[in-house]
Amino acid sequence: MTLIHHVVTGHGRPPIVFVHGFACAHTDWDAQVAHLSPRHQTVAVDLRGHGASPGTAAECSTERYGADVAEVMRALALPPVVLVGHSMGCRVVIEAALQAPAQTAGVILVDGSQFAAAMADVLQLRFALPDGYATFSHGLFNDMFTAGSDKFVAASIIERAGRLPRPIGEKMLTDLQRYDAGRLTNSLSSLRVPVMALQATYSNEKRERRTLREGQTTPYLDMLRASVPSARIEIVADTGHFPQLDASAQTNALIDGFLAALPGDA
Repeated sequence: MTLIHHVVTGHGRPPIVFVHGFACAHTDWDAQVAHLSPRHQTVAVDLRGHGASPGTAAECSTERYGADVAEVMRALALPPVVLVGHSMGCRVVIEAALQAPAQTAGVILVDGSQFAAAMADVLQLRFALPDGYATFSHGLFNDMFTAGSDKFVAASIIERAGRLPRPIGEKMLTDLQRYDAGRLTNSLSSLRVPVMALQATYSNEKRERRTLREGQTTPYLDMLRASVPSARIEIVADTGHFPQLDASAQTNALIDGFLAALPGDA
């Protein structure tokens, strides 16, 4: 069995498995790996068609990605892990947790979202245009950063996203809308482990990404609370879509707090 690319660092329990977002890569978690690996084994993966993991559009789906992560967990014979997903990776770690429940101690969702049903038609219309995918993807990533973001880091992430092959990009954006509309809520409700959401942004009625402020809620967070009433929700205020990069110290501290609160046998 050929596993997706993964980088193992450090020792200690519980292990932490990091899953990146759409058109991203395992290096987005470098600050978290550096912080946690002195005390925990960390595993950072590249999903199919991303980073160093090969893959075709036909092989890419949210469920397949979740199965790939679960296969890495089993192949490494990991004790129960904490799964940490960013953006698209939030869906992936939920699926991995459901496919490997005995090996999952907790789930952390970093700036997740839920595509509305109306996005199906929006994506179809955009992708029908010759440059529709490229324009949509570029706008999506431009909107993920703020004036406080490191400009070099932001530019490199936007450039990297532009290198994702169009067939994979179109497939996964379409697949995310499908998953969100038909599966996300039930999958969240099926989790039987502690869950924490670190939320930094939301999309307004014009589909513009905006930063959150303390105490603010969103339809996504309301859905999460309804699906997982015990979920711990933390707002990483006044930052962009990549709090693990823009606010790494706060993100690391929140992860530390979640780990400390896990049951003693985790």
